[in-house]
Amino acid sequence: MTAPHRTGEPPAPPASRLSTMRKPATADRSRPRVLVVEDDDTIGRHLHTGLRGNDYAPTWSRTGSAALAEAARSPYDVLLLDLGLPDMDGLDVARALRARNPDLLIVILTARTDDIDVIAGLDAGADDYLVKPFSLSVLLARLRAHLRRRVVAAPPQEPVRLVDLVLDVSARRCTLHDEEVPLRPKEFDLLAVLAQHAGKAVSRETLMAEVWDENWFGSTKTLDVTMAGLRRRLTEAADTAAHAGSLPRITTLRGHGYRLEL
Repeated sequence: MTAPHRTGEPPAPPASRLSTMRKPATADRSRPRVLVVEDDDTIGRHLHTGLRGNDYAPTWSRTGSAALAEAARSPYDVLLLDLGLPDMDGLDVARALRARNPDLLIVILTARTDDIDVIAGLDAGADDYLVKPFSLSVLLARLRAHLRRRVVAAPPQEPVRLVDLVLDVSARRCTLHDEEVPLRPKEFDLLAVLAQHAGKAVSRETLMAEVWDENWFGSTKTLDVTMAGLRRRLTEAADTAAHAGSLPRITTLRGHGYRLEL
């Protein structure tokens, strides 16, 4: 099946000959670049057309291997990822691309609705997920929310010392004994908000609004998975540190939120 031909545009090559669809790079430099990984022709074409019509520069890959190869060739701002791919599990694609690019915005598109599947996707590095079927307007709203938060400029801030951990918000660096602690973007943002309110209780609603968006309408399991990842990475950093040291403790306040202990 080939893409519909539009006047003034070259027809898309058949799927059997090319697994990706892309516009010339010169036309896309000012738009957020989106890698769509979807094997369903109807959904893939709908996403590709809808994104291109809303000031995004999409590339469509139908397999996980094609997506990995495409991401190795060109940098992308957003990854829209189906989990049920014909050649590999979408979670493996998410892990691989998250490892390559910690700042990549990853949104999973899935027909899997069980909590364990959603948690697995977020734990693999996704920032968000949408359960199929979903509307293009909802997807675009979520992309705007995520990208808006990433481009807001903040005034320079002095690094914050949390026991033996140093958090430099301006440089987006977290170090323990001068060794970098590899935090994912949302994990860093979550720690930064808790550090801003160190010693005080911070509600789940506040954390969702500050780290994600005040108009967030997804599941708050996103917060739980991100918190678990943050705690795990801090513990791993402490275990491998050259010198023994102390880390700040994050206390769970059941029914309310969290508190970063001083």
